[in-house]
Amino acid sequence: MEKLNKAKQFFWDSKQELKKVTWPTRQQTMTSTWVVIAVTVILAVFLGLVDLVLSKFIGFILN
Repeated sequence: MEKLNKAKQFFWDSKQELKKVTWPTRQQTMTSTWVVIAVTVILAVFLGLVDLVLSKFIGFILN
């Protein structure tokens, strides 16, 4: 029974803490999402180019 009471208390406390959270607006969420997507694409292109250059360089040295 003690474990059940602890579990109930945990969920009640969690609910109370979630009420204190300042949630972002839809606009803030969309802006943050687009920033993450843009940075991911830029880094993917950069790393792809670095990989291409290094593989060509290594191929040139080995041949």
